[in-house]
Amino acid sequence: MPHTQFVARPEHGVAWITGASSGIGYALALALAEIGWRVAATARSADALAALSEAAKDLPGEIVAYPGDVADTSLMAQHCHSIETDMGAIALLVANAGIYLPQDGLDAHVDAFRKSFDVNLMGTVNVLLPAIDAMRSRSRGQIAIVSSVAGYRGLPTSAAYGASKAGLINMAESLKFDLDRAGIRIQLVSPGFVDTPATQSNPFPMPHLITREEAAQEIIKGLGHPTKFEIAFPKAFVRQLRALRLLPYRAYFALVARSTGWNKKQPARVKRKRPAKEPA
Repeated sequence: MPHTQFVARPEHGVAWITGASSGIGYALALALAEIGWRVAATARSADALAALSEAAKDLPGEIVAYPGDVADTSLMAQHCHSIETDMGAIALLVANAGIYLPQDGLDAHVDAFRKSFDVNLMGTVNVLLPAIDAMRSRSRGQIAIVSSVAGYRGLPTSAAYGASKAGLINMAESLKFDLDRAGIRIQLVSPGFVDTPATQSNPFPMPHLITREEAAQEIIKGLGHPTKFEIAFPKAFVRQLRALRLLPYRAYFALVARSTGWNKKQPARVKRKRPAKEPA
């Protein structure tokens, strides 16, 4: 079997998951521990990770906390080294950490864009590169980069989030050419709407909404497929979005604006400061 069809299993080593304190990452960590994986879990909240480890105490595998911010380059390199030293070889990396900061294009904030790119894009790079170095020494490994169908085309409120997720799609596609030659398998995970704290603030209908546990099972199923590059779900919603990618811009913008209600949304009134009075 070619190395690029490698499917990581618990006997091969450790799974490292970022963004594991909530949402998809939390459910995936537990689901992997349930099938015998030893999981290294990273997120900013040490307390949340401790609760996650406790939730897995009766499962066949285990979850070990490695708290920290994925935007911290040196810390993520240290974590990778510590996991390999203390737990064993990283056979599977799921780069899942991400944030969603909705942006109104008429009232956008530069810090929200910077934070989105630092966490979603550079945070992925910070765990990806040291993991690739470790896997390369063994000519074997499996990596999943969690993007989003929001990266397919532009959507309301997603100027920062969608741009970062589109970058992850391109990153995964580009890295595949080199990682294939090194025996490291890379995959792209493109979820639709998943019921997490991040999506609960969306001001528009979310079709085909699924639970985080359902999302975790879809990811596990896709990770086990020896030739699948993109793990995209739910399938009915993904088919619709892929069809939208084929539309010319005029039709696309009109359809999305109508389906999300954005064609009826009024721009927020600009609050203009009154000029200061001239001194007498």
